[in-house]
Amino acid sequence: MTMKKLFLLLAVLTALPAAACTSAIVSAKASANGRPILWKHRDTSADNNFLYRVEAPGQIGYVGLFNGGDSLVTDEAWAGMNDEGFAIMNTVAYNLPENDPDFADREGYVMAKALASCRTVDDFERLLEQLPKPLGVRTNFGVLDAEGNGAYFETDDYTWERFDLCDAPGGVLIRTNYAYSGEPDAGMGYIRHANAETLLAAQIETGSITPASLTEGLSRSFYNSLTGYDAADSSERWAVDQDFIPRHSSTASIAIEGLKAGETPDSIIMWANVAYPPCSHVVKVTLTEIPYEAGPNAPEGAYSPAGLEASRLRESVFPVSRGSGQRYIDLDAVRSISDEQYGISLENYSKGR
Repeated sequence: MTMKKLFLLLAVLTALPAAACTSAIVSAKASANGRPILWKHRDTSADNNFLYRVEAPGQIGYVGLFNGGDSLVTDEAWAGMNDEGFAIMNTVAYNLPENDPDFADREGYVMAKALASCRTVDDFERLLEQLPKPLGVRTNFGVLDAEGNGAYFETDDYTWERFDLCDAPGGVLIRTNYAYSGEPDAGMGYIRHANAETLLAAQIETGSITPASLTEGLSRSFYNSLTGYDAADSSERWAVDQDFIPRHSSTASIAIEGLKAGETPDSIIMWANVAYPPCSHVVKVTLTEIPYEAGPNAPEGAYSPAGLEASRLRESVFPVSRGSGQRYIDLDAVRSISDEQYGISLENYSKGR
């Protein structure tokens, strides 16, 4: 192996754990209240997220999830919903062809453009057709529209494969960090994919999935489907942070609840936890109302107060900083914190629509 290839391999191995999202699209028939759901559990090296409403002349207004920073930047959206009832998110797919090295990591730009211009799932496919190539993406785009149509678009620089929600067994599509259409057995997230399938199986069978099933059930779960071991239910204090849905790099859990037949697009709701999910809670977000704690409202810059607070709490969940210490979870700490935050989430959910 050449030195250049070795450096590239090390760079990939370093980057992979930070982009390990888990996601799902749930059809109306699989949900408890007959509304479809688009869910993204976000992992990223950007430690803070915030929600913000974007409006521009001649474009569709939308609420998007953005990376926190010293100043307000909204040109890359990492999930969101718009005034036409359209919603989008993504997960990186590491078994799709690699990007052109001069044009990569453009997923956020594509999603911001989609939120500002798309009304339907078909609109999004037309956008992919019209955008200049290479697209600069290597991803599973998940989309949902006001008619309850949903799909994943497994997309690389030049092509994509569409998987429609209406064809999904049980009415649920799940994606982690590999594409079904990509190189077999390559990519990442196979165990997390199975975690989500196992944890949702009973609710898929009964058609009883709720947004809380995702933000509270999956995003707080320390279950490993390969070992059959649920670390949170054990009596042990320590666990290795490996192949759970929540990870040290997790920074948000967003469930966007779509529309029933006859409802107007302004009825769309986002249930948003904009922080490390086990150390924070969901808030209700509409197209016109974003709670203070989820917006870019920190005194030190465009950071969400909820994200900053969760980062502080996460230090007690991952208390060992030297060596490989950040790979070890203090289960005693995470049980206590997560139980408290879970209670706040349930209270916010109970207020409902």
